[in-house]
Amino acid sequence: MSDNVVVGLDVGGTSTRAAALSLDGERLGVGRAGGGNPTSHGAERAAVELLAALRAALADVDPTRVRAGTIGLAGAGRLLADPQGRAAFDRAWADAGLRCPYTVHGDALVAYASGTAAPDGTVLIAGTGAIAAQVRDLRLDRTADGHGWLLGDAGSGFWLGREAVRRLLSDLDRADPPGELARRVLAELTGSEEVAARPRATAEAVVQVVTRRPPVELARLAPLVVTAAREGEPAALALIREAAALLAESVTRIRPAGVADPVVLGGGLLTGDTPLADAVRAELARRWPDAALHSAGDGAAAAAWLAARHLPEVTDPAALHAVLVPPAA
Repeated sequence: MSDNVVVGLDVGGTSTRAAALSLDGERLGVGRAGGGNPTSHGAERAAVELLAALRAALADVDPTRVRAGTIGLAGAGRLLADPQGRAAFDRAWADAGLRCPYTVHGDALVAYASGTAAPDGTVLIAGTGAIAAQVRDLRLDRTADGHGWLLGDAGSGFWLGREAVRRLLSDLDRADPPGELARRVLAELTGSEEVAARPRATAEAVVQVVTRRPPVELARLAPLVVTAAREGEPAALALIREAAALLAESVTRIRPAGVADPVVLGGGLLTGDTPLADAVRAELARRWPDAALHSAGDGAAAAAWLAARHLPEVTDPAALHAVLVPPAA
């Protein structure tokens, strides 16, 4: 077993995951805590979750053995530009007993590194939101979309949910009987599939329900679209095709035609067995037939690898990636 240890953290809005690994690939500890994104929860609260995950991962590890660490999170640039936020993370790092330096990278880079060790390539992420990023020498170069629910995130879970509601409202405006997907959306929002004698009344009820909730909650309707598409429901299949085309179009903004470097797919809508993942893979294969397509995997392990690759004893980062980062299931 190697005496040297690296630590990686994958920090999200709903959970924080940490991993401590030896350089020969032994997983010495893992930790999980609540959402640690400082943009969503504030830096102080995020640092509390960071510390909890670190302490769990290091429960059986002497912190003095840790040589380097990486924290991956959305909004990394905002944290680095916020002295108070960075100080809160510094305190959490020190309170975990760590004396080594750590780096902070965006979650898109960590997702990319969880799928491949190639220094150059592209990552496309679709979950609640959506973003594409070009990677050069394992650094984020250019990004496309990721502009949030109001101005972008085309093809995301939010987009699917919003478009499903829009199509329901169109059916009601035309006084057409809602299709299967529209009925499921109506039931999810109002508790009933029944349409009032005056369809406008039902449309107004739907609008009231949606506007009283935070807009991003529309992403919770995305699983209805995915399930209906699996069952062959026409409206759901049309939404999936449109979402896939939009996601692929985001990639075209930053990725040159004809290149063969890899593409990593991340986010719950693209890493799971979903119709959208299949449709996006088909779109990307059509546009970049020579590019390998990978799924994002263990973000905490990938963050640990990003930390380890700069250690002087690491002479073959790609070989180390094969040791530290398990392939996506």
